[in-house]
Amino acid sequence: MIATISSPSLSPTEYLEWEVTREGRYEYEYGEVIEVTGGKLENNEIALNLIVLIRSHLRGKGCRILGGDAKVMTIPSNVYYFPDVVVSCEPRDRYAREFLQYPCLIAEVLSPATESRDRGIKLRNYLKIDSLKEYMLINSDSPSIEFYRRSDRTEVWEYLTINSLDLTVNDPDVQLTSIDLNLSLSLIYENVDFKQS
Repeated sequence: MIATISSPSLSPTEYLEWEVTREGRYEYEYGEVIEVTGGKLENNEIALNLIVLIRSHLRGKGCRILGGDAKVMTIPSNVYYFPDVVVSCEPRDRYAREFLQYPCLIAEVLSPATESRDRGIKLRNYLKIDSLKEYMLINSDSPSIEFYRRSDRTEVWEYLTINSLDLTVNDPDVQLTSIDLNLSLSLIYENVDFKQS
C-alpha cells in the first residue's frame, strides 16, 4: 500500500535530509513525498528468490544486488524510489551509502496498491536512467513477468512477456540479458502458491 504525505514541496536535498530521520520508507517524486508500506508475503518471497538467484550468479563480480530498502535515484529528474530488487555493476555505485545511481537491472513485484505507479510514472522515470538495461514487472498473482529491455544496437526499449498457466507443465526460461543470467520461471516463484481460495 502507498499513501501520499501532505507536506510542502521539498527539494531533492531537503528530501534526503528529511528521509534519513524517519522510520519507514518514503519515495520522492518531483517535490512530493510518498510513503511506501509493506506488501503481501508473496511479494517478499518473489523478491527474495530473485535476489538470491542473482547474488549467486554475480558473486565475486563487483556488483551490488539490493532489496526493497535500497534507494535508487533516477537521473536527470532527481526522483528517488525503493525498487523491490536493484542490481548495479557500475564502479561508481560500489561505495554508495545513501542511494544507487547507475543500476543495470530493476525489478518491481506488482501488487494492487502499487501496480499503476510501477507501470506508469515509475516506468517512465526508470527508463530515463542511462545505465538501465532491463526493467522487470513481476506478477505476484500468477507466474508472469513483463520486461522492458534496452536494445544495445538501437537504444530502443523492447517489451516482452514470459508466463505460464501451470509451472509443473510449462516452465519457460527467463533470460536476464543485463547480467547474462538464464533461469527458469519456477525458480523466481519458488514457494509461492497460486491456488485459488
